[in-house]
Amino acid sequence: MNSSWLTLLLLLPIAGSMVLAVLPARTSAAVVKQSALAISVLTLALAIALAIGYQAGGGYDYSVDVDWIKLFGAHYALGLDGIGLTLVLLTVILTPVVMLASWNDGDTGRWGPKGFFAWVLALEGLSIGVFAATDVFLFYVFFEATLIPVYFLVAGYGGPARVRAAVKFLLFSLAGGLVMLASVIGIYVETAKSSDGPTYLISELQHFDFGTSVGRWMFVGFFIAFAIKAPMFPVHTWLPDTTESATPGTSVLLVSVLDKIGTFGMIRFCLELFPEASRWATPVVVVLAIISILYGAFMAIGSNNIPRLIAYTSVSHFGFIVLGIFVMNSQGLSGANLYMFNHGLSTAALFLVSGFMISRRGSALISDYGGVEKVAPVLAGLFLVSGLSSLSLPGLSPFVSELMVMVGAFVHSPWAAAFAVPAIVLAAIYILWMYQRVMTGPVREGVVGMPDLNVREVSSLAPLLVLIVVLGFYPKPLLAVINPSVQHTMSEVGKSDPQPKVTEGEAAK
Repeated sequence: MNSSWLTLLLLLPIAGSMVLAVLPARTSAAVVKQSALAISVLTLALAIALAIGYQAGGGYDYSVDVDWIKLFGAHYALGLDGIGLTLVLLTVILTPVVMLASWNDGDTGRWGPKGFFAWVLALEGLSIGVFAATDVFLFYVFFEATLIPVYFLVAGYGGPARVRAAVKFLLFSLAGGLVMLASVIGIYVETAKSSDGPTYLISELQHFDFGTSVGRWMFVGFFIAFAIKAPMFPVHTWLPDTTESATPGTSVLLVSVLDKIGTFGMIRFCLELFPEASRWATPVVVVLAIISILYGAFMAIGSNNIPRLIAYTSVSHFGFIVLGIFVMNSQGLSGANLYMFNHGLSTAALFLVSGFMISRRGSALISDYGGVEKVAPVLAGLFLVSGLSSLSLPGLSPFVSELMVMVGAFVHSPWAAAFAVPAIVLAAIYILWMYQRVMTGPVREGVVGMPDLNVREVSSLAPLLVLIVVLGFYPKPLLAVINPSVQHTMSEVGKSDPQPKVTEGEAAK
């Protein structure tokens, strides 16, 4: 029974999406929305129950392993470690938040509210499958399947350029998936040579010797797919176009949940399955991460479009996450895992509150705003808190993550840390400058009479802001779950934290 709960968690939102899809056309929009929200809240409650019962120890809990395709050695295998559990929690927290915030966003879309909320539930279930899969082939199936709901959410409910943006997103993602497929096939070919036959189970592949050359090529295939998903420079260009055209809720699910699959995959597959190749590629990946950090920050400063600006901030933040992963010490890796969760909260809050503002003004251009704080003080206040969280203000949750990543980077290489540090100042520039131009000064024409946030909108943001503040002062609950899994990953990579250097005199004392 213990192994059945994770399957139930995965199937609940997927089954809910199917139920919504077959509801009669005469079903009222209110019933559709309330049903979807109820399913997402039930999923959240089940996930919290699993988190409370989770046994942290570095391994997998709630494991299930059933033969699926024997010829390929593929299994229906699920399990949660600390890394996967935190991302599953992020997914189930954000889904009802997005539904509440996007209550009316699906009304004017191609398939109406029934289609919008059905696709959101489908994306939730498939994302849980990605973070829980402990079989490479099963992971690949979920990895590709998540593209379907995102494509329809963007193409059916976005702005004027939604179809172009959706196609660009799909082409980039499919290209990465095809490259990863070559490595997935390579795993079958290599493991089929063994006496035990082919396998895709992560627990078995962690102890399989692929050899130096083959292992490096397979690493490259996985890494390219995950770099596109993350997204990293220079394969990031689909993200600003997609967030500019998508609804705020879709952008939240895309950046805060779906893009985490990239950094999650780097840990689960690149580091744990190909440790030698990961160590070999570290210098190049660290450089690309630093470029992403600085490039994203500079592009955000130069952006006049609010959703594009937030997208570029995420390129910079994902650079920090990748940097923390590949410095390969416990501070950096724990910080990167915590950063994935905290970035999801802060970026979701910033996308949603800016989306509320854009829907009122009818423009996403910063130059069309001014003096919003005078007519909508609650909106301005929540916008400020969300922005300060994004720039990692001390006392808010991203600060702890970013500090841990920077400590890990300094331990790995002082030069790497030195190049990344300016992004902290640049973050203050692009967030505070955006706030100054949008919220302060004289009230611009078009802003006059802008209504403030209503109860529903404030209620959708409240859970995010509460978590941002609480985890900013007390991140221990998440770190207690993450750290054992980080230590397990470190042992698989064959890395350990460097011992502190002391002089003979200090040692004698």
